[in-house]
Amino acid sequence: MSRLVIVSNRVSLPTERGARAGGLAVALVDAMTPGSVWFGWSGKRAAVTSEAATIVEHGGLTYATIDLSEADYRRYYVGFSNAALWPLLHYRTGLLDFKRDDYEGYLSVNETFADRLKPLLRPDDIIWIHDYQLLTLPEALRRRGVTNRIGFFLHIPFVPPAVLHVLPSAAVLVRALAAADLIGFQTHGDRMNFLESVASCMGVRPDAHHGFTHNDHRTETIVAPIGIDAEGFARTARRAAGMAETKRLIESLVGRALVIGVDRLDYTKGLPQRFDAFGQLLHRYPEHLRRISLLQIAARSREDVDRYQSLRRELDRKAGDINGAYSDFDWTPLRYMTRTVNRNTIAGFYRLARIALVTPLRDGMNLVAKEFVAAQDATDPGVLVLSRFAGAAEELTEALIVNPYDADAVADAMHTGLIMPLEERKARHAALLAKVRRTTAASFCRDFLAHLYR
Repeated sequence: MSRLVIVSNRVSLPTERGARAGGLAVALVDAMTPGSVWFGWSGKRAAVTSEAATIVEHGGLTYATIDLSEADYRRYYVGFSNAALWPLLHYRTGLLDFKRDDYEGYLSVNETFADRLKPLLRPDDIIWIHDYQLLTLPEALRRRGVTNRIGFFLHIPFVPPAVLHVLPSAAVLVRALAAADLIGFQTHGDRMNFLESVASCMGVRPDAHHGFTHNDHRTETIVAPIGIDAEGFARTARRAAGMAETKRLIESLVGRALVIGVDRLDYTKGLPQRFDAFGQLLHRYPEHLRRISLLQIAARSREDVDRYQSLRRELDRKAGDINGAYSDFDWTPLRYMTRTVNRNTIAGFYRLARIALVTPLRDGMNLVAKEFVAAQDATDPGVLVLSRFAGAAEELTEALIVNPYDADAVADAMHTGLIMPLEERKARHAALLAKVRRTTAASFCRDFLAHLYR
């Protein structure tokens, strides 16, 4: 079989001190067969961007990385990727900060990726590019004469044309992405939005198979929702239930029900709205006072982006207001922490929780929802409260589906979950678990690559 070459913005070398597998690495573990190559940014900033990739062989895999200059990092990553594309593709046009210099830096780094990758390619390699930082890489490779099969998977949402065209030069990005042979999306809605954008930007209508042809090049699209290793995560959760950290949490709850939220500290996750909803729960349903605790883990990220700093200050204030209004001498209703917690530890916490709040304002998929379902004790499962704007809501319809902008509705859903009879909790969980087991990380890789290798 042809060699698989995976390309992503960031590559964590397994040889790095303290290295841990990121979300993408966990998702792609089944695709990375011996002989595969993973190419991308090392995460390091240097005086100048690398002239050639650094090659590391480990475990039968080849890792090829480049360093970025400070200027390239600022324009490509902090600037256009995370200050323009990220808010745009999460429907937050009011937060979009477009700068022409950042846009040109984004194009330049995508060109650099193509320059550094091309010498590593073999004629029969299959190339799989990941996510919004590399939208123009397919076309950049084509201009360098690369004729290999190219697949692209977008892990975050895609917006309809009316939203997309808020971004200057949006049509350039769509045309560049269309140079791929196969483009994958998390949901049917995201694929439909992309195809409508192709029609708007390129004047090309999709055919009955959700593909299109432009300048004699055929592009297919696929919906391939990403998943988790459900059985493996369930085993981790069962083991973690006996860990010291889990026992400490149990002792601190003193018999109270645990409500849990686990997110990156990001404005797309709806954390201020979630805190407001929890405050409404305590206000409208006083029977839960002193009987529940919300643990919100919000690991810090992108701390060099101003909007993330202001979000943290807002959450600090809201947490203080809720605890100031409702705390008792032996009870703090909202526990809010911004340090990273080990994934195994979190699995144990999921297993304890009566309610999981997964309420992003917009999300490509959100694997927290699937991890929570997998971690539950089937004899006494917790209840998933899930935003309708998470990609996971397209699959996990047995969750309590909410609009995260409606604090009262989210509070009502938490109340419903807290008083839900055991038989209903078990029935909902069984249906959810069957879906989480069916759509896994392995099935995601298998389905996408089966189309790409055609």
